[in-house]
Amino acid sequence: MSDTPVFSKAAAAAPHRLAAQAGRETLAEGGNAIEAMIAMAAVIAVVYPHMNAVGGDGFWLIREPSGRMRAIEACGPAGSLATIKRYRDKECDAIPSRGPDAAVTVAGAVGGWALANELSQAIGGRLPLKTLLEAAIGYARDGCAVTASEARGVPNLFAELKQAPGFAKLFLDQDGNLPKAGAIRTMPALAATLDQLGNAGLDDFYRGDVGREIAADLERIGAPVTRADLERYRARMVEPLAVAIPGAQLYNFPPPTQGLASLIILALFSRLGVSRGEGFEHLHGMVEATKRAFRVRDAVVTDPARLLYEPADYLSAAFLDGEAQAISMTQAAQFPLAWGEGDTVWMGAIDAKGMAVSYIQSTYWEYGSGCVLPTTGMLWQNRGISFSLNPNAVNPLEPGRKPFHTLNPALAVLEDGRVMSYGSMGGDGQPQFQAAIFSRYAQFGMDPAAAVDAPRWLLGKTWGSASTSLKLENRFDPSLIRALEKAGHEVEVLADGYSDTLGHAGMLVRDPRNGAVSAVHDPRSDGGSAGV
Repeated sequence: MSDTPVFSKAAAAAPHRLAAQAGRETLAEGGNAIEAMIAMAAVIAVVYPHMNAVGGDGFWLIREPSGRMRAIEACGPAGSLATIKRYRDKECDAIPSRGPDAAVTVAGAVGGWALANELSQAIGGRLPLKTLLEAAIGYARDGCAVTASEARGVPNLFAELKQAPGFAKLFLDQDGNLPKAGAIRTMPALAATLDQLGNAGLDDFYRGDVGREIAADLERIGAPVTRADLERYRARMVEPLAVAIPGAQLYNFPPPTQGLASLIILALFSRLGVSRGEGFEHLHGMVEATKRAFRVRDAVVTDPARLLYEPADYLSAAFLDGEAQAISMTQAAQFPLAWGEGDTVWMGAIDAKGMAVSYIQSTYWEYGSGCVLPTTGMLWQNRGISFSLNPNAVNPLEPGRKPFHTLNPALAVLEDGRVMSYGSMGGDGQPQFQAAIFSRYAQFGMDPAAAVDAPRWLLGKTWGSASTSLKLENRFDPSLIRALEKAGHEVEVLADGYSDTLGHAGMLVRDPRNGAVSAVHDPRSDGGSAGV
């Protein structure tokens, strides 16, 4: 019997139960999937602050009931004061990961909410913005319990994080430690900011009173983003990337995200002739496809205005066929790639008319730069640390340039008409976790809940470890582990059967026959699904 929650009309899934609940309540009030996601995005920024924030970025994939695909790029560029010279003059070898110098880029998420809301209204959305933000305002004003995942984590560079302006006052207890799970945290300044946006409109974040206060706070702490940078920023509609594989049409996000890598992994794997899931060929094939996809990603993906190569060329049949032929199904290839870490939320929603949304929102590292702007109460991202201070790098720091993004929401339409919204947090692990849950469900017939629950793998660094080994949750069969080692994989079995470091994934699937929506979010997270 299926353990996947199935809802008759519409559903939402999120890594925090209150965000999923906000999505459900919006859908129950007659809101569409976009409106539900705006409500969820605002709530998750309040109740899950170690994973995302209002001062972060976001990316949307939207499939309208007609089948038309939309993509909203809501990532901010480097500030006008963010130059290589600025950091070299400070004797930096790399952009600092915490503090004001890590607050390199404009926060784009709210601009994405605004553009998504405009699209929603153009296609029939009617709920007022104030209504969509109401739950988030309440949780920020009245308080919300600290989650288990926030309480048990040890943030990267914690000593530096503690010194970031405003961080300790908002996020630490009187002893300078992260509070215990269940402790109530209020965010009155953020509540007032969200209330102002609900009344004045989301554009106020960039070009109104809120924007003025953000700019003043950023200047006060010495960050390189100015008011003019905020005033210039607007989210934009872009064309999603797509590739066909047997049985499905896959969609993901173009540069500056790594969505290209996510599509390449699944397109290569579909060419390897693997007929059974969960065995050696499944995992080995996925890992080898990941290596080749990341080789392309690291050479190609940059600011979309500065691309040297056309991403779609790497989704052509000729290129993919050649790459697949180069994969050995018995031996592991070398893996010399460099890696980074990140913290993010993925959420999905499907409404009663069949509109599907796949959305991802992030500050990059947990708690981002750590800087809490005192007037507006918002936490600012550190996405700009992905820039290089080498002017000849693929992604060099430059004012107005968009940074490389690990964020990439996924959506698929299966040949029988099922629509699947899916994704995961997890930095460079995101494409791998997407590939795991998609293949398990769509290619090997697992139930959605089982596909998300099943043990995961990650090639590369994970939190607290510099090793680039192939990491496996400890629920994998020992014989499979031995087979991977025999093929030349450097395998590391993690102590946990459900590891936070291997993503918080989710999936929603709409049945075209009756409109029912199956929806599930990760047992590794603090969330779930809810619907009507």
